[in-house]
Amino acid sequence: MVDKGHSTTKKSYPRNRNNKKLKAGLMRLKRRLVSRHLWVMRLSFLFVILGIIAFAFIFIYKLLLLFGADRYLSLVQAFVFAPTEGVAQTDKRTNILILGKAGEGYTAPDLTDTIIVASVGHTKDSNFVLFSLPRDIWIGELETKLNSVYFWGNEKEDGGGLVLAKSTVEEIVGIPIHYAAVIDFNNYKKLIDIVGGIDVQIEHGFTDSRFPIPGRENDLCGGDPEYNCRYETIVFEKGVEHMDGKRALKYVRSRQSADEAEGTDFARSLRQQQVLHALKEKLMSKEIVLNPSKLKQIWEETMASLETDLSEREIAILARRVYDARAEVESHTLPEELLINPDPREFQNLYVFVPRKKDWSEVQSWVKSLLAQ
Repeated sequence: MVDKGHSTTKKSYPRNRNNKKLKAGLMRLKRRLVSRHLWVMRLSFLFVILGIIAFAFIFIYKLLLLFGADRYLSLVQAFVFAPTEGVAQTDKRTNILILGKAGEGYTAPDLTDTIIVASVGHTKDSNFVLFSLPRDIWIGELETKLNSVYFWGNEKEDGGGLVLAKSTVEEIVGIPIHYAAVIDFNNYKKLIDIVGGIDVQIEHGFTDSRFPIPGRENDLCGGDPEYNCRYETIVFEKGVEHMDGKRALKYVRSRQSADEAEGTDFARSLRQQQVLHALKEKLMSKEIVLNPSKLKQIWEETMASLETDLSEREIAILARRVYDARAEVESHTLPEELLINPDPREFQNLYVFVPRKKDWSEVQSWVKSLLAQ
C-alpha cells in the first residue's frame, strides 16, 4: 500500500508542471489577444475621428460651393462670434416686429393679420420673448386698424410700410422697435414643406365651417345669400398633428370657429406662436442642420419671402442669440382684459379694440414686466 501510494505521488509531479506551463501559455495568449483587441479599438477610434473630420471638411466644402466662400465665411463668423455691437439694441435687447401678410391670391394681400414682437437679449442669461398684438387694435391717428398700417405706409411711399408699422407699434408697446420683417404666408407655407412638415401640439380642438377659399372671394354662388361656396370646413382635433405647409397655414389663419375660445384673434395669436415654435424645433433638428442642400433651400426661400431692414449679417448674429436662448423661450399674447370693444358706430362700424384706459400705459407696463424677467 505504501509502495502504491509512493508511486502515485511520483506520477503527480509532471502533471503539476504541465498545468503550470499550460496556465502560463494561456496567460501569454490572453495578453496577446487583449493587446491585439486594444489595437483594433485604437484603430477603430482613429478611423471614426478621421471620418468625422472628413465629413466636416466635405460639409464645409459643400456649403462653400452652395453659398459662396466670402459670403458664407462672413455669415459663419457673425453666427459664431455674434458681436454685440453688430446689431442695434436698447438695454441689451434687440426688438424685432414680425408681420405676416396673406400674399397673392387673397382679397387683401397686404393686410398683416399676424403681428408679433420678438425681443432678443444679449446677456448670458437673457431669454427670448415673443408676444402677439391683436390685428383689430384701433389706431386713432391713422383712423384704421393695426393690420392695415403696413398697407397704408406702402401706399404713401415705397418701403414706407415697415417704417410706419414700426413707429406705430412702438407707441403701443412703449419699447424701441429696432427692426421689422414681413413674411408672405405663401412662401411661409413652402418653407414648412421644405423641412418636411412640422409637429404641432393642438391644445384645443375646433371646427371652422367658414374658412375662406382663395380665389372665390367674389363668387356669387349661384345666388346663395350665404355665399357658402366661398368657404370650406376645416377640423382640428386635440393632440399632436403633423402638418404640411397648407395645413399649418389654415391652422394659424382660422378665425371663425364655433368654439368661442378658439374663434378669437387672441386664440389665433397663440396658434401662430405654436407653429413658429414647431418650425424652430424642426429647423434646429439634425436632419436639417447637417444637410447643406436643405440649408441652401431654406435660406433662399426665407430671403424670397422676407421683406426686412435686417442685413444678412444681423440675421446671423440674432440667430445665434436665439439659438443660445432656445431653452428660455417665452410666448405671450396681450391680455384681453387690457382692451375693450367699443361701440362700432364710433369707429366706422368696425370691430376694433381700444385700450381699457385712454392711453397705452397698462399695455406698456405689461410689456416691460415681460422683458424684466
